[in-house]
Amino acid sequence: MTGDKMQSSRFELKYVISELEARRLREYVRSFLDMDEYCVGRPNFSYPVHSLYLDSAGMKTYWDTINGNKNRFKLRIRYYTDEPEAPVFLEIKRRMNNCIKKQRAAVRRDSVRAVLAGQLLSAKSLLSSHPKHLVAMQNFCRMVQEIQAQPKVHVAYLREAYLPRTDNSARLTMDRQVRSEPDPGARLSTQMRNPIHVWGDAVVLELKFTDRYPNWFRDLVQTFNLRQCGAAKYADGVALLNGQMPEHQRMPRPNPDLRWPLGKTAVNGKPRNGESHAGALAGSASNTGEPAGAAVESAGISAGE
Repeated sequence: MTGDKMQSSRFELKYVISELEARRLREYVRSFLDMDEYCVGRPNFSYPVHSLYLDSAGMKTYWDTINGNKNRFKLRIRYYTDEPEAPVFLEIKRRMNNCIKKQRAAVRRDSVRAVLAGQLLSAKSLLSSHPKHLVAMQNFCRMVQEIQAQPKVHVAYLREAYLPRTDNSARLTMDRQVRSEPDPGARLSTQMRNPIHVWGDAVVLELKFTDRYPNWFRDLVQTFNLRQCGAAKYADGVALLNGQMPEHQRMPRPNPDLRWPLGKTAVNGKPRNGESHAGALAGSASNTGEPAGAAVESAGISAGE
């Protein structure tokens, strides 16, 4: 998977839905978007995604998410296969107020150890000659050094994705079987040893758009009566690991309501079922398909991963 269809700057709205709803929604969305080519012919129309999240010794990026800091970032190494010659991607995901900005660089797998050792990579490590990959790689290495980031958690899931035929203005994804486990050794393997399932059998739906909130997104939200919530794969996965990481002595206690199905509303600051800690902080505002600015503002901190 070497093609780069990433939206470098976008808004994100997230929902946790059932498998039945996901299948119904699949038929709906095909009237507006095309299936991602990497999904075609695969079981459940989904391709595997693996991310190794890096964080500081004090878990800076985790706590920035929990505390709802509007200007925050995550560092992750994304890969899709175990093949030695396949690229891995150094990714920076920033939240700046309500906008998500991403940078990523495709690099050789054997260069990852140097990055984790705090070294700056040369252009020879890149698998793309595009200048944006060089800038992304340099920024990633610099940020790793700044917070002394080390491998923390491996997050994996199956992604079903849809996108426009002619541009990159909107994207819809459905993520299944979201799993998390500690990986301080940076194995970069697709095989997990003892993962926890972050949302059980639930599906994480994400609506992503670069500028104007599409009218059909609004119609979709209303048609399926969707309720927006937080779904932070890294933060919720860490919280649910429940003592498997040394850093857990500083973590909040796992919330038993971090599971499907949605049903309860936020009470006394506690999350609804299926909602992340970040989502609980954002309040219990529901989605009614508002225009872009209002929709993202109502999402608050719960919109980002």
